[in-house]
Amino acid sequence: MIPFLALIRKDLQLFFSDRRAVMMSFAAPILIGSFFGYVFGGSSNSGDPGRTTVLIVDQENGTVSKDIASKLKAEKSLDVKTATLEEAREQVRKGAAPVAIVIPPNFGKLATQAFFRADQKPTVTLLTDPSHQAEAAMIGGLLTGHVMQAVSKEAFSGQMGKESALDGLKTLNDDTTMPAEQRNALRSILEGVTKYDGQAALGGDGGGLSIPFTTSTEQLTSNSGTAYNPYAHSFGGMAIQFILFMGIDVGIGLLLQRQRGLWKRFRAAPLSKLELLGSRAVSAMLIAMIILAVVFTFARVVFNVRLDGSVAGFVAVCAAFGLMTATYGLLIAAVGKTAEAARGLSVLGTLLMVMLSGAWVPSFLFPGWLQNLTKLVPARWAMDGLDAMSWRGLPASEAVMPVLVLLGFSALFGTIAVLRFRWDED
Repeated sequence: MIPFLALIRKDLQLFFSDRRAVMMSFAAPILIGSFFGYVFGGSSNSGDPGRTTVLIVDQENGTVSKDIASKLKAEKSLDVKTATLEEAREQVRKGAAPVAIVIPPNFGKLATQAFFRADQKPTVTLLTDPSHQAEAAMIGGLLTGHVMQAVSKEAFSGQMGKESALDGLKTLNDDTTMPAEQRNALRSILEGVTKYDGQAALGGDGGGLSIPFTTSTEQLTSNSGTAYNPYAHSFGGMAIQFILFMGIDVGIGLLLQRQRGLWKRFRAAPLSKLELLGSRAVSAMLIAMIILAVVFTFARVVFNVRLDGSVAGFVAVCAAFGLMTATYGLLIAAVGKTAEAARGLSVLGTLLMVMLSGAWVPSFLFPGWLQNLTKLVPARWAMDGLDAMSWRGLPASEAVMPVLVLLGFSALFGTIAVLRFRWDED
């Protein structure tokens, strides 16, 4: 038992000898657990809930449509903006807004009449981003409640409601198919609506309240009209995650080479810091591009994932992200003192980047400040660029901003890596 206990003591001493590695072993699960707990419920008490952008296209511009818009704007979870139909289609297709609500002309009149006659219900169109189905379902539920409230108010308190009740009385007098008992009950309700304000209504079929409108959903994806393929987003997200882990391996590999004394040999050779780090950056970038090419080729062959956008834009995004990943690995090697400590810190940073990019967790669940913070995360721009060039079917111009941002991060990481590069361990 003595040798056995000695080996156990040796492993524990080695573990606790590296304070950075020990701290990250404890800090990583604590921080990630705190993040998920905050996003999935803890943020509800922060007073800063995440707000989902919703566009309203008001083609009626009447009392009922304005009432619906005001009620939606009062929702703390929504950021409601007005737009034209063309603007709404373009913004939803680009991913700038997950849902747009199109209220048709004469909606208030037709919906009010639908309280007394079940036919001729107006249709509200929801333009949705197919990668944000959770947001679309939430907004659809809120819309139903607010429409019922606004239309019932108009039906039993407004002028259109009284006019619809009078029309309903005329139709009722000509209807010989309805049983006499139901006809008398409905006539009493309609006559009451014409004289007094009410709080309830009888549906046109005698079976209770009827929702006075219908909805139709139109998913906006590429210009080619191809249906949304969820595998496109999932393959992009997972490719980004594991390429970033490949960048960690680049940095850890350089640290291990330094621990083994290989950097001293490189220093003796006619190699500059820029040549050594530059060669590693280019090779890592090429590996990242190869991984993306293989992943999306597999997705195309097996799951019919298409590049409906610009192929040149897709290649540019892949190259920019590959370079960013390579310089990220060099940064790890430059600032890390030991491979163990650098591994824990870089894994934590990578996981947070992937989570904030929207690859795992829908961004609308984030509190408002965190949604803004994701714009400072390079993986978010890589995710947006791959989505834009694949299933969104956007032109090459939409790849310019993601590429520029990724190149900016590459320059920042690369500069820090060169300045902090050390041939020898401290």
